[in-house]
Amino acid sequence: MTGGLPLRRAQSLAVDAERAGFDGMVVTEGGRTAYLTCAAAALAAQLDLATGVAVAFPRSPMVTAAVAWELAEVTGGRFRLGVGTQVRAHVERRYASEFNPPGPRLREYVQAVRACFRAFRGEAPLDFDGEYWSMNLLPAQWSPGRLPVPDPPIDVAAVNPWMLRMAAEVADGIHIHPLNTPTYLETTVVPAAGSAELIVPAFIAPGETAEDRERWRERVRGQVAFYGSTPNYAFIFEQLGRDGTTDRIRERMKAGDLDGMAAVIDDDLLAHFCVTGTFAEVADGLVDRYGGLADRIVLYSAGSAWQEDPAALGPWGELARDVAARTDGSEG
Repeated sequence: MTGGLPLRRAQSLAVDAERAGFDGMVVTEGGRTAYLTCAAAALAAQLDLATGVAVAFPRSPMVTAAVAWELAEVTGGRFRLGVGTQVRAHVERRYASEFNPPGPRLREYVQAVRACFRAFRGEAPLDFDGEYWSMNLLPAQWSPGRLPVPDPPIDVAAVNPWMLRMAAEVADGIHIHPLNTPTYLETTVVPAAGSAELIVPAFIAPGETAEDRERWRERVRGQVAFYGSTPNYAFIFEQLGRDGTTDRIRERMKAGDLDGMAAVIDDDLLAHFCVTGTFAEVADGLVDRYGGLADRIVLYSAGSAWQEDPAALGPWGELARDVAARTDGSEG
């Protein structure tokens, strides 16, 4: 997993990730676009690529469909389109776009993108009339035309049961939030996900020395606290019998106490979210935790490890290959 990067740097990461043995990259969207990072990576390496996720609503379904179509073409069918809602403040105040109601709007968005795909292939005229988007004009000269590969799969980011069920109805896969536990996956995700593929980011704290492991553990602790400050995610802690965790994190957040936020995530709680140990021990832990649950395991911090020291990516890639080899087709 990586955020959007300067494009030449994205190419360097793709080359190093492929050399290290990773099957692919998942690109998140923040200050830089996920799509351009995927395009740069596609021109540098033969990796599976996915946006995980790109923000949907600021882009019309036609724009998203066209970009995904080109990325499917340049990768030879190794691109997955992952979209999500983001949060209201960013959509409305940063992107100046409509947000409500996010769930039904995202469901229609996916349906509209699929209508564009059908029109690109010439299977049906563009004629989509929804509550939030309507499109009915696509002259032949404005269509990208057929591809020699299947339509790119569409994945949706989902956390709560309603969104998970919606994603299972309209999408090919589901991007699970990084704030996940085996309990959450087994009790909330799997019953709602149907046949959708599960793309699961994993927090890990690997290292051959205690110092390295502790450094990554503290980073994960801070990240769990950051994500856990969101009220919509409070139920994930409650499933572990840790009611009130989000409230305590938010109290520290309002006080500007970042260390205090992290301290709410004690070691016992952290263990539900993070696998730690030597690289070999982490591989064992990932197989035990996600084998049979995840269709694709994503190493959340691998991109960060590369940005600190590109030469250090090798053991992370070996870990990914080890896990992939032992999870019956699931990939790292």
